[in-house]
Amino acid sequence: MVKDLVYLIPAGKYGKEEIASLLTNHPEIKFASLVGIDLAGNDTDEKIPIELFIKDMDDFYNGTAVQTDGSSVVLTGIAVLNNAKVDMLADASVNWFVDYNFEHIDEETGKPIGTLRIPAYLVHNGLRVDSRSILAQSLEYIKGELLDLFKKNAKIAGLEHINGADVEDIIFTSATELEFWVKTPANTADVEDLSASQLMQEQYWQRTRGSVRTAMEQALMMMKNYGLEPEMGHKEVGGIKAQIDETGHLNHVMEQLEIDWKFSNALQCADNELQTRILVKEAFRANGLEVTFKAKPIIGVAGSGEHTHVGFAAKLTSGKVVNLFSPTNMKQYFLSAIGYGAIMGLLKHYEVINPFISATNDSLNRLKPGFEAPVCIVTSLGHNPATPSRNRTILAGLVRDVNSPMATRFEVRSPNPYTNTYTALTAFYMSMVDGIKAAVNSGKTIEELDAELSKDAGKEGFYLETDRAYRSEHDVFDDYSAEERDRLFSKPPATVWENMQNIKKYPEKVKTLTAGNAFRQELIEAFSAGALVRWKAELLNRIIPENLSIVKEAKALHEADSASDLDLTNWDKINTIRVYLAKDCMLQKSLFTRIKEAIQAGDFDAVSEMQIEMSDKVGELEILYREYKKNMIHIC
Repeated sequence: MVKDLVYLIPAGKYGKEEIASLLTNHPEIKFASLVGIDLAGNDTDEKIPIELFIKDMDDFYNGTAVQTDGSSVVLTGIAVLNNAKVDMLADASVNWFVDYNFEHIDEETGKPIGTLRIPAYLVHNGLRVDSRSILAQSLEYIKGELLDLFKKNAKIAGLEHINGADVEDIIFTSATELEFWVKTPANTADVEDLSASQLMQEQYWQRTRGSVRTAMEQALMMMKNYGLEPEMGHKEVGGIKAQIDETGHLNHVMEQLEIDWKFSNALQCADNELQTRILVKEAFRANGLEVTFKAKPIIGVAGSGEHTHVGFAAKLTSGKVVNLFSPTNMKQYFLSAIGYGAIMGLLKHYEVINPFISATNDSLNRLKPGFEAPVCIVTSLGHNPATPSRNRTILAGLVRDVNSPMATRFEVRSPNPYTNTYTALTAFYMSMVDGIKAAVNSGKTIEELDAELSKDAGKEGFYLETDRAYRSEHDVFDDYSAEERDRLFSKPPATVWENMQNIKKYPEKVKTLTAGNAFRQELIEAFSAGALVRWKAELLNRIIPENLSIVKEAKALHEADSASDLDLTNWDKINTIRVYLAKDCMLQKSLFTRIKEAIQAGDFDAVSEMQIEMSDKVGELEILYREYKKNMIHIC
């Protein structure tokens, strides 16, 4: 660590002249960079000499200093080739972080070269079109709706301890938990070894060692420097024991880790996550380790989630802050009317929220039964209010502490590290406020709201859909069949195409997200179009070629004159799948070819169906080949 570095410029602490003076007094900060977030969650980064930033600071604040080519980022159908100019507008309402290059030392000061990263909005044709703007403007709309709700309702069920007229401001409390895999470059691990270690629970919360421990400690210490207030770093469920080489260093590292940090307001939460990912990658890279934030880097082994916590608080005229989800009597009730409405709104609209959570092939690979990842739309509150419990098999669970009302929140378990947290939080909060308004305006008691959330499928509700159930305190993986889950809690999409089609299938639910005109319809359509472009490109250029490699690597290992009947039978099964997947014949084209042709023809329903079949066939091929290879090894 280098002393006397400026790691962040806190929101609202300095005026323009003070910022200029601070930067002048720290000549190691050589560059400024406006950080805009496109609709896929990608952040922009450029190097502007700090002297130009100081000289033209007013232009950075009003959005005239920096422009970018919007057709080169994910603003699909908005910033097009013949109308691509996008202005970048600095956001002074959040923290600004300084990103240091510890491999490039300033000769004058002896300190690492720094780049001031300034969160920004992207403006096209006078309208904001970026993910940060969608969240910031949606939160302003929601705040207005809730303040109006409190003005009209002096007393709300479950919140008898506050008066609506005393509510001065609304606070959006949010946090994410970052899971990721680390490994030594070029090393791989056998899926069976990883799976066995997971089943035997050998990794979770175990002691970290060597370079992994060093990198984890450095990342946590650096987070503290940036004011991110880390709470915990630990090993997750995935991984295998590393080996020690002849020099005493660990190699063949393959471990899953998690880092958690404190809550903040929703917009700052998303910015903090972006900075944390940078710090984690740099800390582990400096220790010779690769980091991946993919949701499912290894098929058949635990994926990485990014559980997202959401809540509402109110600031009263007295200055006191109260949690709006917590009821007056924590031991008698699970939630206030605000809390019940919030979870009902999220669950009712999840079909159109899900596209913004799982927009990639990778993200949907994670959401499969058996890996503690949610597969259906259902919540859990606990077995009784007095003794909080946790159900890890559901989509969104209530987190509460009877003795700490400020801790009450919902943990949404479906996001992954590459989920765009800005649009995810937007979708969560916009759907929640719809349910909150319905619950409060219904005038129903806490008992009646609990009955609505807990109703059986087929029973009509005042807000929730009749044919669905929304709450279960059971293990939804083991206590229900797949058919029961689909019937009670909605069938989950299996492909990106299926997921994006829900935006067209449920227009009334989409209207909830677009209320307030922040998450505008054209932005939702642009998000979906961009996701589908990437879906098709990945199928053609990554998934099919990777699967073709799997087919080619499945080679015959037996000799015809010495093979057993079992070897021949196993190989016949394997080769039949290989041919079906990859070999074109006169009478039948391969599955790979048919997928390519369907993409070219624009028949995406067929592409989606064949993608599911391809995934099943490749998985079957890998299992059969492992068994075949084991038998061949045994006789060698």
